[in-house]
Amino acid sequence: MAKCDEGYLCDICQQPVDEIVDSDLYLRYILGEVSWEQLNTAAERHIRCNPVQAQFIVDDDFDPVEVEGDFDKRNFAPEDRKNIEDRVTRAWRRLQEVAKLGIPINEYPLDS
Repeated sequence: MAKCDEGYLCDICQQPVDEIVDSDLYLRYILGEVSWEQLNTAAERHIRCNPVQAQFIVDDDFDPVEVEGDFDKRNFAPEDRKNIEDRVTRAWRRLQEVAKLGIPINEYPLDS
């Protein structure tokens, strides 16, 4: 099967990332961590398959993710943790919005 027929497979669990709202790649694009040019070449994964980032999403519509060890957000200074939570949660909410808005991809990223 051609790659375009397979869709985007998660590089962690090998299952399809069927919806943009579940895409860690597009979440990172909205955050400004991935450029537009990298969207076609960067690895895709489900948001939950990247628990280090997913743990920072704090929203009633997103079941919390916990990470143990060095990258556990509870190890961060409270102010740093809050800043990251605010930024990643805002990006996740934006990801939920863009799926419904029908806007050009260059309008997805958060304003700084």
